[in-house]
Amino acid sequence: MKAHEFDARFEADEDVTEDLDLTQIKKPMLKQKRVNVDFPAWMLESLDREAHRIGVTRQSIIKIWLAQRLEAIPQHNTGS
Repeated sequence: MKAHEFDARFEADEDVTEDLDLTQIKKPMLKQKRVNVDFPAWMLESLDREAHRIGVTRQSIIKIWLAQRLEAIPQHNTGS
């Protein structure tokens, strides 16, 4: 399919997903980097309780809370 045909189908609100190779999608700003953080035992216990309460892992709750905090910063700069 030529680009102008694809564009025309897209502009006509047709489903063009079957024409895309979705296995090659890259999500910007989602590159993972590993960090090590030491927490006091009481904090880990609290994190684990809250994570269990909402049904996520400890790592997930840390990511969720950090993301919420960072998004609350005015003029948050997502690049670094």
